[in-house]
Formats: sequence, structure tokens, C-alpha cells
Amino acid sequence: MSYCNGCYEKQLKIDRLKERIEHLENKIKNRKQREKEGYFGSSTPSAKKPFKENSSKEKGNKNGGAKPGHPGNGRKSISEQAADEIEYLNAPDNCPFCGGELEKKGVQNRSIIDTESNKAKKKVVKCEKKRCPKCNKIIQAKPAALPKSLYGNNLVAQACLLHFVHGVPVGRIEEIWGELVTNGVLFKIFQRVARYWEDSYDKLIEEYRHSSVLHADETGWRTDGQSGYAWIFCTKEISIFQFKTTRSSEVPKKVFGPEKLKGTLVVDRYGGYNKAPLKIQYCYAHLLRTVEDLGKEFEKNEEVQAFVAAFAPLLADAMHLYSKDCSDSDYYKEAKEIKQKILEVVDAEAQHMGIRNIQDIFHKNEKRLYHWASDRLVPADNNRAERDLRSTVIARKVSFGSQSLAGAKARSILMTILHTARKRLPNGSIEEWFKNSLDRIAQNPSIETYSLIPKYPIDSS
Repeated sequence: MSYCNGCYEKQLKIDRLKERIEHLENKIKNRKQREKEGYFGSSTPSAKKPFKENSSKEKGNKNGGAKPGHPGNGRKSISEQAADEIEYLNAPDNCPFCGGELEKKGVQNRSIIDTESNKAKKKVVKCEKKRCPKCNKIIQAKPAALPKSLYGNNLVAQACLLHFVHGVPVGRIEEIWGELVTNGVLFKIFQRVARYWEDSYDKLIEEYRHSSVLHADETGWRTDGQSGYAWIFCTKEISIFQFKTTRSSEVPKKVFGPEKLKGTLVVDRYGGYNKAPLKIQYCYAHLLRTVEDLGKEFEKNEEVQAFVAAFAPLLADAMHLYSKDCSDSDYYKEAKEIKQKILEVVDAEAQHMGIRNIQDIFHKNEKRLYHWASDRLVPADNNRAERDLRSTVIARKVSFGSQSLAGAKARSILMTILHTARKRLPNGSIEEWFKNSLDRIAQNPSIETYSLIPKYPIDSS
């Protein structure tokens, strides 16, 4: 078709305007999406999203309770045999309304669960001394407190657990316990306790290196007002925390060491882990978000929508396969089928550049994307590391980071010890274990603290 000069110029102008309109529409769409989802799109943490959607009525329980026919689980009264304390309350002798003398009508039991005051109290502990007539040495009873410490092990254990496990701010602990336990006192306690566990920290890193499946991740963490990062290196039974001022690859390099390791490391695609001396499995959850973001960006493109519809379920199936209850033979059979379908989608011809970019990720990193298919112990996602980091993310919201490098080091050691022990102990027993461990350190300050850490599987000793 031929155009006159005037029509040709008009058509060029129309084409330029169409491109401009499409560009502006995408710009407006991206801005609206950023306002809704946050700066990092679908990867934005829920706490940083500008607006959170309310749960729809369909998601809620329409009946307002348990399903019909479900057995009830109401409140049960406490028997006298099961009660920790029995308290007797006397009624008045005279009626508060008319002043008449009251007659006894028996007793009505009322079940109550309560707590005693958590205020710190001063104690004087008299430690008996005895002399050995043979060697003439003086033996003295030792209290449940670290050497030369003003604070007892019960208080120290509770403070460490409240702050490093349950995420209670130091200022709140001070409010609970009163003026005897100030912010400065707590920070000194944490640093002092951490020094006893420093050797154990290094040995847990060595234990981590020789695990068959390892996870790692990092998130922002400020130290002394400067931007930095909180690193997590974990397995099913170990949690190694490191609070550093850098996101450099030097951090994982020191953790993994120079020697070749036999395990498989599950991480996202951050380049800081690429030189780790072991096999690497990239997390599919991050790749799935990339695929879904492509679908959101090009909602009207049929090729993109077909690609997302075919590829996203396969990535999700690969991640769900790890927790599936089936025999090994069934697992590897299904894993082979899912991997083959992924390869078919990755190798298919595509015109759209967004699709080809995602396919290139799988082509260039083929050795780091399919370990889950050949080893059942390796998951296709990095959820374990993200779950282990959750307590740190919560602590960041309420404490805004560490006040000093010494505080960051103490946090690294104590969070590692406490969270590792928590993984290896039955629910609710970590406080008793930590208190007993501090008591043993008080009796023998030179004890090897690594021997106090519970072994995995759960050590009954």
C-alpha cells in the first residue's frame, strides 16, 4: 500500500503517539502496582506493603465457630489435685446490703490461672564455707549465679530468652522487672553470657558445614546506626546467626570455609553464595514470583499468559513435592515427570523477551535448579531459612538493630545457641535447659559449653 507524503507523515505521528500512550499506560500501571504492593513488587515483605487487603467473607468461617458435629472443646475446671495452689477466701460476717448476720452455705470452687509478680528482688545468699583437715583447703558453696555476677541465673536466663527468642525489647524487660535491671545492665549481661558460649558458636559452624542439606539467607539489620545485614545459615537442627555490616560474599566464605563440602546449599539467586564450595539449589519461590510478575505486567499478551499458566503450576508442584507423604520410588517418579515438563516449557520457542529472559535463567543455571529431583532431602524452596529469619525481622521492627558491634556479636552468639537448642528440645523446655546450663557454668566456669548443647535427635540427658 502506498501513501502520499502527507498521509505517511500522519501515520508516523499516529504510531509515535500510540507508542507514547502505551508507555504512559504501563508507567501508570506500574505506579499503581507499586503503591499497592510496595517498592519490591510481589517480593515486598508484608510489613512493608502500603496497604494490606482485608480477608474476604468467603475466606472466613460463615458459621462463626467449629464445623457442625465437631466435638466441643470448652473450658474445663481445675481439680484440687492438679492445682499448684489452693487459696481460701472468707466471705464477710454481715450482709453488705442490710447488715444482717450471714449463715454459712458451703464453698464454691472457682478455677483461675494467674501469674506471680515478675519484679526483680534482692537476695542475700549465705554461702557456707568448710575446711578440709587433710589438705587445709577451703571449700565454699556456690550460688546460682555466674562468677562475680550481681544477677542470678534465673533472671539472666529469662532475660536472654525474652529478648533473643521471644523478641521482647530491652526497654520492655526493664519496665517488667523494675529499676534494679536497667538497659545498660541487660546489655552487659548479654555480652558476658555470650563470651562463655563463643567456642560453642564456632563448633556449631563446623557442625553446620558437614550437614547434607544447608540453607542460607539474609535481611537488613542496622548496627550502631549504620546499615548492615543479618545472615542466617541453618539446617533442620542448627541455626547460625551473623549480624554484619556488609552483604559481601566474604561472610558466607568464612562460614563455609575453603574446603570442598559434600552437602547441598539452598539459597536465592544472590551472587554472594555462588562461590560456596558445595552444590547449590536455587529457590523456586523467587522464580515463581518472577513468573507471576511477568503475567501481571503483560495481562493482555496471550503468549505471556499461556507461558505463566503452564509454568507457574510446575514450579509450585516442585516445591510442594518435598512435603508430600509418599514412598521414595513414587517421589522420584513424580519428580522426574515435573522436571521433564519444566524442561519442555524452558526449551519451547518464545517471541516475548520477558519469557526468553526467564528461560535464559534456567538455561544458564541448569546445574543449580534440579537437585530436588535427584535428592529427596533437598527442597525446591528456601522456606526454612526464611522461617528462621522471621524472629529477626520482628526484632528489627521493635529494636531497630544493635547499638554496637559488641552487641551485634553477642546477639549472633546467643541467638545461635538459643535457637539451635530450641530446635533440639521439646516444646517449653528451653528455659529450664538454659537455666541449668548457666548453673553448671557457675559451678565450673571452665566447662566446655559445647557439651551442654542438646544433641540431635533430642538428647534426653
